[in-house]
Amino acid sequence: MDIRNVTMRELCKGGLLAALFGAAAPALADYVTVVSFGGASQEAQRGAFYEPFKQATGDAVVYRAYNGDLAKLRQQLEQSHVSWDVVEVEAPELMRGCAEGLFERLEPGLAGSPDDFVPGALQPCGVGIFVWSMALAYDPQRLAQAPQGWADFWDVRRLPGKRGLREGARYNLEFALMADGVAARDVYRVLGSAEGVERAFRKLDELKPHIRWWKTGEEPIRALRDGSVAMSAAYNGRVSAARAEQPLALVWGGSIYDFDYWALPRGVWKGELARRFVAFASQPQQQKALAERIAYGPTNRQALALLSPQVAGELPTAAQNIAGAVGMDAEFWSRHGPALEQRFAAWRKGS
Repeated sequence: MDIRNVTMRELCKGGLLAALFGAAAPALADYVTVVSFGGASQEAQRGAFYEPFKQATGDAVVYRAYNGDLAKLRQQLEQSHVSWDVVEVEAPELMRGCAEGLFERLEPGLAGSPDDFVPGALQPCGVGIFVWSMALAYDPQRLAQAPQGWADFWDVRRLPGKRGLREGARYNLEFALMADGVAARDVYRVLGSAEGVERAFRKLDELKPHIRWWKTGEEPIRALRDGSVAMSAAYNGRVSAARAEQPLALVWGGSIYDFDYWALPRGVWKGELARRFVAFASQPQQQKALAERIAYGPTNRQALALLSPQVAGELPTAAQNIAGAVGMDAEFWSRHGPALEQRFAAWRKGS
């Protein structure tokens, strides 16, 4: 039985509870609804978090996918009918949602000792799940020369072909500035000025006819596989997961790394169980299990010591990978994101 599509009404039926938990399961066995971004990441979470949580506690995880837009959560809160217990969010959405009161404030020690976590992992309304990167990806078999960075990504004369970018202002404005010669360490200083924003959009103008936009993490992988793009921005974990079928490569220099977080909707119905799940998923063994399934970095420092050198070397947090990368400025995007996304949408529709 696929518990992803089990409804609350069905779960309350004794026969279905027996089917989910087994005839000998405790009468008080419960379930927690966890919403994440789907795809390879959710599949990795299933093996590292969801199934082990059921085995350890007897409580099931009903997992669903969404696109990261908080509009549905806002609607649930407005209707006083919140069906999500735990939701995965990116850093700017966590910060904005916390300020708006969409999320519960969490106890500092919920996931364990704060000293055990990498800086930035523990926020007032969120606990870091993993560190990931948006990086330049390509198929070495399809390119005569390997791109070295975003300047090459923009160079469609020397390296012809379509380019894949995630639809939205975030990431693309940063990439555009780096393609225009801005050093990684200076990206947000430049982007923080009106002149910097204009500069980024002018650079995007150059590439616009050659862009193939994507929304979900699987799309750039498919586009690279079928050759409809020559190179693409992509989630590093999705690229690593796809290497079993195709030898895709990543350019770590100029990549943007960030956290994904667990957050609890305000007034969450199963707050205690939701907190237990977050605490469980934050333990070293579970974090290790996730990193072994998809190349995202653990937020719990103790998990790093448990990883093999081969696995650790594939993570965004590896010293050689993070050296030339940009840390996502969540505060910048929380403050300026709505206006920049609105401008991007207008630019996207323009000729």
